[in-house]
Amino acid sequence: MEGRGEEAPEPELSDPSEEEEEEPEQEEEEEEGSGVRVTPALLKAATGEFSLESILLLQLRGRGIAHLGCLADCSNLEWLDLSGNAIAGLAPLAALRALAVLNLAGNRVASVEPLRGCRSLRRLNLAGNRLRSLRQLRCLRCLRHLESLRLRDPRGDLGNPLCAAPAYRAALAALLPGLKAIDGQRVAGRGSELFRLCGELDAALDGEAEPAAAAAVPPAQPWVQAGFWEPPASRSAVLEEATRQLGQALRECRELGHRADHSIARARRALGRRHHGDIGGDLRGDLPGDLHGDLGF
Repeated sequence: MEGRGEEAPEPELSDPSEEEEEEPEQEEEEEEGSGVRVTPALLKAATGEFSLESILLLQLRGRGIAHLGCLADCSNLEWLDLSGNAIAGLAPLAALRALAVLNLAGNRVASVEPLRGCRSLRRLNLAGNRLRSLRQLRCLRCLRHLESLRLRDPRGDLGNPLCAAPAYRAALAALLPGLKAIDGQRVAGRGSELFRLCGELDAALDGEAEPAAAAAVPPAQPWVQAGFWEPPASRSAVLEEATRQLGQALRECRELGHRADHSIARARRALGRRHHGDIGGDLRGDLPGDLHGDLGF
């Protein structure tokens, strides 16, 4: 795939704030008859839609496409994957006002000027193309919703000639200050702050942090107040008297319960005997004294 390991002159990383004359970008000419052309039949077969205006999501990855053809007719397209093709010219994309996600990784793109028209673009992948200078990306400054831009992807060994310069990410962030992610790494928001804090923590653990930075870390504090787990130092007299009376009542209840259990057990033993001859004697001998009068003995 072209775009991998391609030798190129030293990339230009000019100061984005400098006003320079725009150099006309030369798009690589598309050879008629070479490569696949996007046609209505191809789009309908890929999506199952009868109308090109009904297509919202389109994946045409690795199909040997060199010409975007009628892609401009997909006026409501929001998500487009054209990675792994042979695309050089992007002119039809200028009409896609609703396009939010665009993947052009692994193509032959040397100019992204037509993307000015993609006013809704939020995520753009240009890894593995032929972009040599940041000046070629100035046209993206009018895309106010652009949050993520990828020019290099180590996982697929994809890059652009301008990525050879070690400071291209910083220059790109200055050129497009609205970006939140460059090459998959966050450059704004809480994610970048967390990344910075993790880096400082790693440096401190390795003994590389400056003493001033280490001293700035506040000491650990307990999460409860002192004495939280200690019992109360004293109890009121009212509470002590109530506790004493409650204990006394519980003791009396236990004693009455034992006496009742003993009387019930004696009664069951007496009533359990089935000998008619001595039932009277058994009852008189076993029943409690206070029951004899009730039973007529």
